[in-house]
This record gives sequence, C-alpha cells and structure tokens, in this order.
Amino acid sequence: MMINTINNQPDNDPLHHKTLTHFLAILGLSQNAIERDRAQFKTINVNAGEVLLLQEEEQKYAYFIVSGILTACHYGDSGSILSKEFYFEHELCFLYCSWLTQAPAKYQIESIEDTRLIRVPLELLSQADWQLAKIALLSQQLIYKEEKEAFFLLNTPEQRYLFLVENRPLWVNKLNNIQLASYIGITPVSLSRLKARL
Repeated sequence: MMINTINNQPDNDPLHHKTLTHFLAILGLSQNAIERDRAQFKTINVNAGEVLLLQEEEQKYAYFIVSGILTACHYGDSGSILSKEFYFEHELCFLYCSWLTQAPAKYQIESIEDTRLIRVPLELLSQADWQLAKIALLSQQLIYKEEKEAFFLLNTPEQRYLFLVENRPLWVNKLNNIQLASYIGITPVSLSRLKARL
C-alpha cells in the first residue's frame, strides 16, 4: 500500500476544468458559484496504488476523475480487502456517509491506475448556493444505493457478473479478477470458474 505522493499540477488546464464545470452545472450549480469557487479546485496526478484517503482518516475532499480509476475499499484486520465501489472517468468520488456524519472514513480511497483528478473541497457543499448540487448528488446516491441493494439481494453471483458484462463493460475490461470478484461478493477462483462456464 502506497501513501500519498500526489503530484500537483498547475490549475490552468481549461479542458479538464470545463468538464468539471459542465458536471457541476448539470447538478444545478450556477455559473456564478462555479466561477467564484474555481480557484479551490486543484488538478492532481496520482500513480497506481496511491492513497487519497486513508481508512479512519477525516475526509476533506471529493475527487472528480479526469482519467483513470479510483476505488473505495476496506482493509480488514486479517488482511482481507473488500471493494465497496469503483469510480471511473467523469465521476465524482467521495464517501457519502463519512461526509454526512463527519465520521472517520470506514473505507480507503486509492487509485487503481495512474489517474488525473480535480480535487474539490467538500466544505463547498455546505454553502447556500451549492444546495441544489448537494440535493442532486444525494438523490443520485440514493437511487444508486437502491439499485446496488437489488443487485446483491435479487441476483446470483452469475447474474451479477452478467449484469456487469452487459451494463458496465468498462468494469469487466479494466478491472482484474480479484477486483471484480471482491465487488460481486465471491472469490477470484469462483469467478474464474464462473467465466469458464459461460
């Protein structure tokens, strides 16, 4: 496990900030608020395996992914790793429960591959003119959590894998068997056997 050796980049990359600006505008954030707070967005590069948020650490930032993949995972005392979620290009990565409760993170956020990010302070979501964006993010997360619950409760491991093949081919192409198996809730060996049967 590698700890933060983040490479800060100049924040004069208009294309990447334009993508984030578009994302925030869709959430309902006004152009005035975006322009006012743009100086607080920080473009960073992280190498594969680097940690952005340590488990049990206070979470201060969300990360908008320009390119690359992040994961939220939990490291058990026995050395086990549970994958909570994977985040891909043009997604915003942060831990909602930790943010809402101001509790230490139960999961670690780290990069799976070399990744370019825009770091956004979570404290911005407390500002009055960010409230529409905050509500939109919470609504998206609630829908996603309901869908993920159904994914696990209503499907066998084989059905879960086939769902990813059909609906999230990027996951199947980019993640290795260990990562996919951890997300589906089976062992890598079971996943290999499942693939061989299909």
